Amino acid sequence: MRFAGWSLQGSEARVLALPAIAIAGCAAWLMLPEPSDAEGQSPPQLSQVHFAQNVSLIDVAAVPAEMAPAQSDATAPTEVPTPDGVAPPPETTVGAKPAIDGLRISSQSWRRGGLGSKALVTLTLRNTNDYAVKDIEIACAFARRDGSHLTDRRRVLPDTVNMRSRKTYSGMLIGFVNVNANTAKCTPVAASRT
Repeated sequence: MRFAGWSLQGSEARVLALPAIAIAGCAAWLMLPEPSDAEGQSPPQLSQVHFAQNVSLIDVAAVPAEMAPAQSDATAPTEVPTPDGVAPPPETTVGAKPAIDGLRISSQSWRRGGLGSKALVTLTLRNTNDYAVKDIEIACAFARRDGSHLTDRRRVLPDTVNMRSRKTYSGMLIGFVNVNANTAKCTPVAASRT
């Protein structure tokens, strides 16, 4: 008996081959690489302020000679003999003060948004520096009525505050907070010069 160009004997072979094809397809699918959780995520960015704060002094005498940078005789540091064999303190260079030093919050308030779990902060940033600052990171600490700490949230403002000026941000979403939070205290923690 033939049905649409197919014979009955051939269909029995196809019915037996169908499970083998399905098993081979499943095996090939399981052997494909799974997408990683790290794909599509950008690496964390370090701000210039955090980098400058985490720099430590290195004892040059403790560095092995093969790792120390080569110096010519003309630029080699000269040692000044001191009485009693006490070495003078290392010279420190005074760098430019961090951008965060001249930045402060002059007024702030907060309210709940959404279904009561979002914190909406209104604050005024004051820049007393002689230069404009940008990418200001704000850290807010939320507490109960009794003062016990509940939640910390941070937010980066991708905006510029001009030199010797102030800027008000109203109803800015800081993030989700504990529903028991009653008070908030926000401070600028990082900024970069423009």
